[in-house]
Amino acid sequence: MLLEIIVQNVEDARTAEEHGANRLELVTAMSEGGLTPSFGVIKEVVKSVSIPVHVMIRPHAYSFMYSEEDKRVILEDIQACKELNAAGIVFGSLDENGNIDEGLLLKVIEAAGDMKITFHRAIDESRDIIESYRVLQKYSGSVQTILTSGGKPTALAGAENLQKMLMMSKEKPSPTIMPGSGLSLNNIRVVHEKLNATEYHFGSAVRFNGKFSESIDGSIIEKIRKEIE
Repeated sequence: MLLEIIVQNVEDARTAEEHGANRLELVTAMSEGGLTPSFGVIKEVVKSVSIPVHVMIRPHAYSFMYSEEDKRVILEDIQACKELNAAGIVFGSLDENGNIDEGLLLKVIEAAGDMKITFHRAIDESRDIIESYRVLQKYSGSVQTILTSGGKPTALAGAENLQKMLMMSKEKPSPTIMPGSGLSLNNIRVVHEKLNATEYHFGSAVRFNGKFSESIDGSIIEKIRKEIE
């Protein structure tokens, strides 16, 4: 079972690894849903842990549609992550019709090279989440993971769509579905019984008082792992 934990700095990263995280999503500005961290933070976090660090690539929180200037920034940030030895990136984009922006995705895949790619919860705001997953299945060799709440505010609320997507993932080579949003120690057993996914994504629920402004409580990560193994 793979547990991915959102981290914001070196202290977060070390605590998460020490208490059982398998992979880290490195972000900043969680009050805006998560943006690209500074290159200095990326460098130090990557150096501080032995588990994979996937870096959020998101230049702003206005939407998941990007201008030509935004796209240049995105590709430059990906190149920087590569130079800083990040294991992967976390990215997502939609076009003006609410569909996956395949043109930009192809450029991101090329820029990422050997780095892993997670397509993030932009898919939850797409016009048709099931059709969007079908589109991303075409890129299964390049996009390894999809972080999604099934098109709903939380993974528990989106369980029906998540079940459909997990079933689709078994029919042909596909990116792995990683449920996330609203997952906590209190509900992960119920969610796992419904979905039986192989990867889960946790954010504020593994922090003291459930706040991104406070540090990670490693004991919660340990308890979550016991609930699903």
